[in-house]
Amino acid sequence: MRADFPSDRPYNGLRLAKEDGSDKGGSGNGRSDTATITKPKTKSKRPSLYRVLILNDDYTPMEFVVLVLQDVFNKSREDAMRIMLHVHNHGVGECGVYPFEVAETKVTRVMDAARKNQHPLQCVMEKQ
Repeated sequence: MRADFPSDRPYNGLRLAKEDGSDKGGSGNGRSDTATITKPKTKSKRPSLYRVLILNDDYTPMEFVVLVLQDVFNKSREDAMRIMLHVHNHGVGECGVYPFEVAETKVTRVMDAARKNQHPLQCVMEKQ
């Protein structure tokens, strides 16, 4: 450590603390004062979540929607059937809630599968 820099002052956002718990000079017990550097704790922000929605259309077969829900969203057959029927009856259904990058990937996978199989199925994401 530099001699012209006191060890009991903050330096570059770091706080120096003595091993014995005090920030004062000499402990008086004969051992040398050793300083440890502690970084200030930063709170990490939780990522924003996005709902992935499938939209109803009159042309995409129900079985294809079930297969997509099972493959892309790892839904059981029963859950996939329930979501597909909800989409069919209400026009839109939620497939899951994910962080942005995961939601974006799932929407892309659904749209690619629909396009590959020549279905007009639409999948979108919206901030929760």
